[in-house]
Amino acid sequence: MALFCVLQLPSQALAHAKGLYKTQAEAEKRAKQLGCKGTHQNNGLWMPCAHEAALHQELRQE
Repeated sequence: MALFCVLQLPSQALAHAKGLYKTQAEAEKRAKQLGCKGTHQNNGLWMPCAHEAALHQELRQE
């Protein structure tokens, strides 16, 4: 049942929860919201901030 609920979430909400985005543009938009610069790839998807350590630092401040 939980898997079914996750699959029903809008893709943006799911990406927001995971920090993974299908496009670099989406990750750049989130980076600006977080206050970091750049993006990086992780397993073929895009993440905000230049590297994962910077992303985690910004998320802790949010």
